[in-house]
Amino acid sequence: MVYDCIIVGGGIAGLQAAIQLGRYQHKTLVIDANQGRSTICQCYHNLLGWPNGVSGPQLRQIGRQQAAALDVQFVDDEVIESSPCAEGFLLQAKTGASYAAKRILMATGIVDNIPSWPDIYPCLGISIYVCPDCDGFEIAHRRALVLGAGSVGAHMALTLTYFTNELVYINHGQTEVEMSLQDQLQDAGIEYISAPIQSLLTEGPHLQGVILQTGQRIEAEHAFVAFGGNQVKSGLAAQLGVNLHKNKHILVDPRTKMTNVPNVWAAGDVVAHSEQVSIAMGEGVQAAIWIHKSLIK
Repeated sequence: MVYDCIIVGGGIAGLQAAIQLGRYQHKTLVIDANQGRSTICQCYHNLLGWPNGVSGPQLRQIGRQQAAALDVQFVDDEVIESSPCAEGFLLQAKTGASYAAKRILMATGIVDNIPSWPDIYPCLGISIYVCPDCDGFEIAHRRALVLGAGSVGAHMALTLTYFTNELVYINHGQTEVEMSLQDQLQDAGIEYISAPIQSLLTEGPHLQGVILQTGQRIEAEHAFVAFGGNQVKSGLAAQLGVNLHKNKHILVDPRTKMTNVPNVWAAGDVVAHSEQVSIAMGEGVQAAIWIHKSLIK
Protein backbone atom coordinates (compact mmCIF):
# COMPACT_ATOMS: atom_id res chain seq x y z
CA MET A 1 0.00 0.00 0.00
CA VAL A 2 1.11 3.54 -0.74
CA TYR A 3 -0.21 5.96 1.87
CA ASP A 4 -1.18 9.51 1.07
CA CYS A 5 0.85 10.55 4.11
CA ILE A 6 2.99 8.87 6.71
CA ILE A 7 3.49 10.74 9.96
CA VAL A 8 6.67 9.76 11.75
CA GLY A 9 6.01 10.33 15.44
CA GLY A 10 2.81 9.93 17.42
CA GLY A 11 3.27 12.76 19.89
CA ILE A 12 1.18 15.90 20.11
CA ALA A 13 2.06 17.38 16.70
CA GLY A 14 1.79 14.04 14.92
CA LEU A 15 -1.57 13.18 16.44
CA GLN A 16 -3.05 16.60 15.71
CA ALA A 17 -1.92 16.31 12.09
CA ALA A 18 -3.32 12.77 11.90
CA ILE A 19 -6.73 13.97 13.09
CA GLN A 20 -6.80 16.70 10.46
CA LEU A 21 -5.69 14.36 7.65
CA GLY A 22 -8.25 11.80 8.81
CA ARG A 23 -10.96 14.42 8.52
CA TYR A 24 -9.80 14.99 4.95
CA GLN A 25 -10.21 11.21 4.45
CA HIS A 26 -6.63 10.72 3.30
CA LYS A 27 -4.96 7.33 3.74
CA THR A 28 -2.77 8.16 6.70
CA LEU A 29 -0.35 6.09 8.77
CA VAL A 30 1.29 7.13 12.04
CA ILE A 31 4.50 5.28 12.92
CA ASP A 32 5.29 5.85 16.58
CA ALA A 33 8.30 4.67 18.59
CA ASN A 34 6.57 5.65 21.88
CA GLN A 35 9.44 7.86 22.97
CA GLY A 36 9.82 11.56 23.61
CA ARG A 37 8.43 14.21 25.89
CA SER A 38 4.73 13.46 25.62
CA THR A 39 5.26 9.92 26.92
CA ILE A 40 6.75 11.09 30.22
CA CYS A 41 5.22 14.48 31.06
CA GLN A 42 2.65 13.91 33.78
CA CYS A 43 1.06 17.35 33.51
CA TYR A 44 0.88 20.18 30.97
CA HIS A 45 -0.33 23.25 32.85
CA ASN A 46 -0.58 25.96 30.21
CA LEU A 47 -3.14 24.61 27.73
CA LEU A 48 -6.44 26.27 26.89
CA GLY A 49 -9.30 24.12 28.14
CA TRP A 50 -7.24 22.25 30.74
CA PRO A 51 -7.04 24.66 33.71
CA ASN A 52 -6.02 21.84 36.05
CA GLY A 53 -3.54 20.38 33.58
CA VAL A 54 -3.48 17.23 31.48
CA SER A 55 -0.80 14.57 31.15
CA GLY A 56 1.04 13.70 27.96
CA PRO A 57 -0.06 10.03 28.11
CA GLN A 58 -3.69 11.14 28.50
CA LEU A 59 -3.46 13.48 25.51
CA ARG A 60 -1.82 10.71 23.48
CA GLN A 61 -4.56 8.25 24.36
CA ILE A 62 -7.32 10.72 23.50
CA GLY A 63 -5.57 11.69 20.26
CA ARG A 64 -5.08 8.09 19.14
CA GLN A 65 -8.73 7.29 19.76
CA GLN A 66 -9.83 10.40 17.92
CA ALA A 67 -7.59 9.69 14.92
CA ALA A 68 -8.41 5.96 14.80
CA ALA A 69 -12.12 6.84 14.61
CA LEU A 70 -11.22 8.70 11.39
CA ASP A 71 -9.57 5.56 9.93
CA VAL A 72 -6.02 6.73 10.60
CA GLN A 73 -3.78 3.69 11.01
CA PHE A 74 -1.09 3.25 13.66
CA VAL A 75 2.05 1.15 13.86
CA ASP A 76 4.20 0.99 16.98
CA ASP A 77 7.69 0.87 15.49
CA GLU A 78 10.77 3.01 15.01
CA VAL A 79 11.70 4.34 11.57
CA ILE A 80 15.45 4.02 11.07
CA GLU A 81 15.88 4.94 7.40
CA SER A 82 14.17 7.26 4.93
CA SER A 83 14.76 7.55 1.18
CA PRO A 84 13.03 8.69 -2.02
CA CYS A 85 11.26 6.06 -4.13
CA ALA A 86 9.06 5.92 -7.24
CA GLU A 87 5.87 6.42 -5.20
CA GLY A 88 7.37 9.25 -3.18
CA PHE A 89 9.19 8.05 -0.07
CA LEU A 90 10.17 4.74 1.48
CA LEU A 91 10.55 4.31 5.21
CA GLN A 92 12.36 1.35 6.74
CA ALA A 93 11.43 0.40 10.29
CA LYS A 94 13.42 -1.26 13.04
CA THR A 95 11.29 -4.40 12.82
CA GLY A 96 12.23 -4.81 9.15
CA ALA A 97 8.91 -3.56 7.77
CA SER A 98 8.86 -0.93 5.04
CA TYR A 99 6.24 1.68 4.21
CA ALA A 100 5.69 3.90 1.17
CA ALA A 101 3.98 7.28 1.05
CA LYS A 102 3.35 10.21 -1.27
CA ARG A 103 3.95 12.70 1.57
CA ILE A 104 5.94 12.59 4.81
CA LEU A 105 5.43 14.57 8.00
CA MET A 106 8.35 14.46 10.42
CA ALA A 107 7.00 14.87 13.96
CA THR A 108 9.88 13.12 15.65
CA GLY A 109 10.34 15.58 18.50
CA ILE A 110 13.05 15.71 21.14
CA VAL A 111 14.31 13.30 23.79
CA ASP A 112 15.25 15.17 26.95
CA ASN A 113 18.42 14.39 28.89
CA ILE A 114 16.75 13.19 32.08
CA PRO A 115 18.87 11.67 34.89
CA SER A 116 18.29 7.99 35.62
CA TRP A 117 16.89 8.54 39.11
CA PRO A 118 13.93 6.12 39.23
CA ASP A 119 11.74 8.44 41.30
CA ILE A 120 11.94 11.33 38.84
CA TYR A 121 9.44 10.14 36.23
CA PRO A 122 6.22 10.29 38.31
CA CYS A 123 7.19 13.86 39.23
CA LEU A 124 7.79 15.25 35.74
CA GLY A 125 5.39 18.09 35.06
CA ILE A 126 3.94 17.90 38.59
CA SER A 127 6.80 18.87 40.88
CA ILE A 128 9.88 18.54 38.64
CA TYR A 129 10.01 20.47 35.39
CA VAL A 130 12.18 20.99 32.31
CA CYS A 131 10.76 24.14 30.67
CA PRO A 132 10.65 27.56 32.38
CA ASP A 133 8.22 28.91 29.78
CA CYS A 134 5.81 26.04 30.46
CA ASP A 135 6.19 25.72 34.22
CA GLY A 136 8.07 28.64 35.69
CA PHE A 137 4.75 29.88 37.05
CA GLU A 138 4.49 26.72 39.16
CA ILE A 139 7.37 27.89 41.38
CA ALA A 140 6.28 31.53 41.66
CA HIS A 141 7.34 32.86 45.09
CA ARG A 142 8.31 29.32 46.19
CA ARG A 143 11.56 27.62 47.09
CA ALA A 144 12.90 25.51 44.23
CA LEU A 145 15.97 23.53 43.26
CA VAL A 146 17.77 23.48 39.94
CA LEU A 147 19.27 20.05 39.33
CA GLY A 148 21.75 20.34 36.51
CA ALA A 149 25.25 20.46 35.17
CA GLY A 150 27.70 23.28 34.58
CA SER A 151 26.74 26.49 32.88
CA VAL A 152 23.50 25.01 31.52
CA GLY A 153 22.11 24.64 35.01
CA ALA A 154 23.39 28.08 36.00
CA HIS A 155 21.54 29.67 33.08
CA MET A 156 18.34 27.87 34.12
CA ALA A 157 18.67 29.11 37.70
CA LEU A 158 19.17 32.69 36.55
CA THR A 159 16.19 32.43 34.21
CA LEU A 160 13.98 31.26 37.06
CA THR A 161 14.73 34.37 39.13
CA TYR A 162 11.88 35.95 37.16
CA PHE A 163 9.53 33.78 39.23
CA THR A 164 11.26 33.34 42.61
CA ASN A 165 14.29 34.44 44.57
CA GLU A 166 14.42 31.23 46.66
CA LEU A 167 16.64 29.06 44.47
CA VAL A 168 19.36 26.50 45.04
CA TYR A 169 21.46 25.33 42.11
CA ILE A 170 22.94 21.85 42.58
CA ASN A 171 25.63 21.15 40.01
CA HIS A 172 25.11 17.38 39.98
CA GLY A 173 27.29 16.95 36.91
CA GLN A 174 30.09 18.90 38.64
CA THR A 175 31.12 20.34 35.29
CA GLU A 176 32.60 23.81 35.03
CA VAL A 177 30.44 26.88 35.51
CA GLU A 178 31.74 30.03 33.82
CA MET A 179 33.10 32.52 36.36
CA SER A 180 30.80 35.24 35.06
CA LEU A 181 27.81 32.98 35.73
CA GLN A 182 29.07 32.15 39.21
CA ASP A 183 29.21 35.87 39.91
CA GLN A 184 25.66 36.28 38.61
CA LEU A 185 24.43 33.42 40.80
CA GLN A 186 25.98 35.09 43.82
CA ASP A 187 24.56 38.50 42.92
CA ALA A 188 21.08 36.95 42.52
CA GLY A 189 21.30 35.28 45.93
CA ILE A 190 21.18 31.77 44.44
CA GLU A 191 22.83 29.16 46.65
CA TYR A 192 25.33 27.15 44.59
CA ILE A 193 26.32 23.59 45.51
CA SER A 194 28.69 21.50 43.39
CA ALA A 195 28.02 17.91 44.50
CA PRO A 196 26.43 14.78 43.04
CA ILE A 197 22.90 13.85 44.05
CA GLN A 198 22.50 10.40 45.57
CA SER A 199 18.71 10.20 45.46
CA LEU A 200 15.47 12.14 45.33
CA LEU A 201 13.09 12.43 48.24
CA THR A 202 9.59 11.96 46.87
CA GLU A 203 6.12 10.96 47.91
CA GLY A 204 4.41 9.70 44.77
CA PRO A 205 4.56 12.57 42.25
CA HIS A 206 5.52 15.12 44.88
CA LEU A 207 9.12 16.14 45.48
CA GLN A 208 10.29 16.69 49.03
CA GLY A 209 13.97 17.28 48.37
CA VAL A 210 17.23 15.54 47.50
CA ILE A 211 20.00 13.74 49.33
CA LEU A 212 23.53 14.48 48.20
CA GLN A 213 26.24 11.83 48.15
CA THR A 214 27.73 13.65 51.14
CA GLY A 215 24.57 12.72 53.06
CA GLN A 216 23.32 16.31 53.17
CA ARG A 217 19.56 16.66 52.78
CA ILE A 218 18.23 19.67 50.88
CA GLU A 219 14.49 20.20 51.06
CA ALA A 220 12.23 21.73 48.41
CA GLU A 221 8.89 20.83 46.88
CA HIS A 222 9.76 21.89 43.34
CA ALA A 223 12.73 21.52 41.00
CA PHE A 224 13.87 22.08 37.44
CA VAL A 225 16.32 19.84 35.60
CA ALA A 226 18.88 21.40 33.26
CA PHE A 227 21.64 19.12 32.02
CA GLY A 228 21.80 20.06 28.34
CA GLY A 229 22.42 17.44 25.71
CA ASN A 230 18.80 16.97 24.65
CA GLN A 231 18.56 14.90 21.47
CA VAL A 232 16.78 16.54 18.55
CA LYS A 233 15.36 13.68 16.49
CA SER A 234 16.04 15.14 13.05
CA GLY A 235 18.30 12.42 11.65
CA LEU A 236 15.62 10.89 9.42
CA ALA A 237 14.86 14.25 7.87
CA ALA A 238 18.56 14.85 7.26
CA GLN A 239 18.72 11.55 5.33
CA LEU A 240 16.29 13.10 2.84
CA GLY A 241 18.37 16.28 2.49
CA VAL A 242 16.23 18.44 4.76
CA ASN A 243 17.95 21.62 5.94
CA LEU A 244 18.61 21.84 9.65
CA HIS A 245 19.27 24.77 11.95
CA LYS A 246 22.69 24.86 13.61
CA ASN A 247 21.06 23.33 16.71
CA LYS A 248 19.78 20.37 14.62
CA HIS A 249 16.15 21.51 14.60
CA ILE A 250 14.38 21.27 11.25
CA LEU A 251 13.86 24.44 9.22
CA VAL A 252 10.42 24.83 7.63
CA ASP A 253 8.45 27.37 5.66
CA PRO A 254 6.67 29.46 8.32
CA ARG A 255 3.39 29.39 6.38
CA THR A 256 3.17 25.81 5.13
CA LYS A 257 5.54 23.93 7.48
CA MET A 258 7.07 22.21 4.45
CA THR A 259 10.83 21.70 4.48
CA ASN A 260 13.19 22.56 1.62
CA VAL A 261 12.57 19.03 0.26
CA PRO A 262 9.29 18.94 -1.70
CA ASN A 263 6.56 16.86 -0.04
CA VAL A 264 8.41 16.55 3.26
CA TRP A 265 6.87 18.49 6.15
CA ALA A 266 7.84 18.86 9.79
CA ALA A 267 5.94 19.91 12.91
CA GLY A 268 6.33 19.99 16.67
CA ASP A 269 9.39 20.26 18.87
CA VAL A 270 11.72 18.95 16.15
CA VAL A 271 11.11 22.24 14.31
CA ALA A 272 13.06 25.39 15.19
CA HIS A 273 10.65 27.29 17.47
CA SER A 274 9.56 27.67 21.09
CA GLU A 275 8.92 24.14 22.34
CA GLN A 276 5.30 24.29 23.48
CA VAL A 277 2.45 21.77 23.26
CA SER A 278 0.09 24.43 21.93
CA ILE A 279 2.55 25.31 19.17
CA ALA A 280 2.97 21.62 18.32
CA MET A 281 -0.79 21.28 17.93
CA GLY A 282 -1.01 24.33 15.70
CA GLU A 283 1.88 23.20 13.54
CA GLY A 284 0.37 19.74 13.19
CA VAL A 285 -2.86 21.22 11.84
CA GLN A 286 -1.06 23.72 9.63
CA ALA A 287 1.16 21.05 8.09
CA ALA A 288 -1.85 18.78 7.49
CA ILE A 289 -3.75 21.56 5.72
CA TRP A 290 -0.90 22.10 3.29
CA ILE A 291 -0.31 18.39 2.83
CA HIS A 292 -3.97 18.14 1.85
CA LYS A 293 -3.62 21.05 -0.60
CA SER A 294 -0.66 19.34 -2.24
CA LEU A 295 -2.50 16.02 -2.56
CA ILE A 296 -5.56 17.44 -4.30
CA LYS A 297 -3.68 19.59 -6.81
